Amino acid sequence: MIVRNAAAQWHGNLKEGCGHLQLGSGAYKGDYSFNSRFADGKETNPEELIAAAHAGCYSMALSAGLSGAGHTVKQVNTTAKVRLEQTGASFTITLIELETEAEVPGLDDAAFQKFAEDTKQGCPISKALSATPITLKATLLPSK
Repeated sequence: MIVRNAAAQWHGNLKEGCGHLQLGSGAYKGDYSFNSRFADGKETNPEELIAAAHAGCYSMALSAGLSGAGHTVKQVNTTAKVRLEQTGASFTITLIELETEAEVPGLDDAAFQKFAEDTKQGCPISKALSATPITLKATLLPSK
């Protein structure tokens, strides 16, 4: 079993306080605040970290699925947008939008779309976030 961890501290009240996040690996340490989460602050926020985790997991899983089926993957680029909306008195993540593009010589678009959709259903982060609707736009890039 693999266990990953991160830690967060928060000081003060919600609107005027500030916090600090740190990944267990030490690869990232940074601040977050009310403004970075709900306005235009420059620090990070939990939703941005979820988006990074989802984009990273999806890219790796798509590459693994394609490679495992015998395809040569030149590149996979994925972005994730996590929508945080106020629903009544609280906030909810209402949608995650994945966009991926891949260069896979010799693969036709129909087969690529199937791999892309299967990956959306099967990547570990997608599974963990399955309570939230996830959309996918997948583009097969022409081979160079």
